[in-house]
Amino acid sequence: MRPFKYTRATTLPSAIKELSGNAQSRILAGGTNLLDLMKEDVERPEALIDITHLPHSAVKSLSQGAAKSGVLLDALGKNSETANHLLIRSQYPMLSQAILAGASAQIRNMATNGGNLLQRTRCPYFYDVAMPCNKRTPGSGCGALEGFNRMHAVFGWSDKCIAVHPSDMAVALAALDAKVLAQNEAGQQRRLTFDEFFRLPGDAPEKDNNLQHGDLITGIELPASNFADHSYYAKVRDRSSYAFALVSVAAGLQLNGKQISDVRVAMGGVAHKPWRALTAEKMLKGKEATEANFKAAAKAEMAAAKPHEYNKFKIELGERAIALALTNALNYGS
Repeated sequence: MRPFKYTRATTLPSAIKELSGNAQSRILAGGTNLLDLMKEDVERPEALIDITHLPHSAVKSLSQGAAKSGVLLDALGKNSETANHLLIRSQYPMLSQAILAGASAQIRNMATNGGNLLQRTRCPYFYDVAMPCNKRTPGSGCGALEGFNRMHAVFGWSDKCIAVHPSDMAVALAALDAKVLAQNEAGQQRRLTFDEFFRLPGDAPEKDNNLQHGDLITGIELPASNFADHSYYAKVRDRSSYAFALVSVAAGLQLNGKQISDVRVAMGGVAHKPWRALTAEKMLKGKEATEANFKAAAKAEMAAAKPHEYNKFKIELGERAIALALTNALNYGS
């Protein structure tokens, strides 16, 4: 690990000011990903700004009068506290399931909500500084493109990068139409949809999201959920002990009798960002909630996938995972 300057921020504005003043500075919250990257010499920050003592760790109900309330997750809230909070367990069970599927208890006790969104890919070519990787060193090439690409993207990739985003939590948040709140040095706050926040690799895979340097995530806003009664997070992985997803699916159904009045499906392990399965959602709205319709929607979604030599199995796996998540969402709580 290389030498770096350490600063403990005492206020949110001071943290943002420190961050904005040095393009090679990084925020330190839980540190569960950043410190690993520094040890592997992938990240080489000149300065770390410690924000762990700032008072931004609550889960708050957002009042909407007589209507259902949404929820605000403060950025510094721990993953474990978020997953086990009564509001999340009761109103957003797929989010609780996704967080609990994502890491060991020790990591969840350290990792923060904001940091979870900012974690970087676990692509082995990204972690190995002896290998070419456009995400780590722009212009060096993509070792995974013609390499061992079993874990890699089948949607939205470019010839510059085929890595996938590793977060489980972010997949559920994408399905729940969450928004990311970010503040800059001028005190301006942006509210970004997940589609606006995350990005596909294109010609600049070194950019994981559309934050500007100096922007700091302050929270994650969840709208009122209509999917609490019928939702599920399914994760398929090589081993059950906290491996990253080969394919994961967050699914939520709103039913009017047997008919699907609304549906959300998002996937992990298949793209550079959490992947909303919009084709499957469109097919299912207004249809009856049946196994046959779930399978047809899953097949239609995966028809657009473009696999590589070693991850062709993700097509069938994706179909099965979508159908499984929707079936389990239908039967959730019964």
